[in-house]
Amino acid sequence: MDTSAVLELGLQALLLAAKLAGPILLTALTVGFVIAFFQSITQIQEVTLSFVPKAIAVAFVLFVAGHWMISESIAFTNMLFERIPSLLSG
Repeated sequence: MDTSAVLELGLQALLLAAKLAGPILLTALTVGFVIAFFQSITQIQEVTLSFVPKAIAVAFVLFVAGHWMISESIAFTNMLFERIPSLLSG
C-alpha cells in the first residue's frame, strides 16, 4: 500500500465524517443561535431552555436523516472492502 492510497482513503474518510456530522451540527448551531437570541431579548437565563430544544432538534434530524447516514456509511465500508485486494497487491 503506497502513500497516495493511504492519503486518498484518509481524505474520503474525513469527507464522509464531515458529510455525516454536517446536518447535526448545523441544526444544533441554528437552534442554539435562535434560543440564544430569544434569551438575550427576554433576558431569561435558563440552562434547560437552551439544552432541551437542541436535543429535540438533533433527535429529529437523526430520525429524518438516519437512513441516509447509515446508507453512506455502508457504501463507504463496502468500497473499502472492495479495495482490499488492490491495496494489498500494491
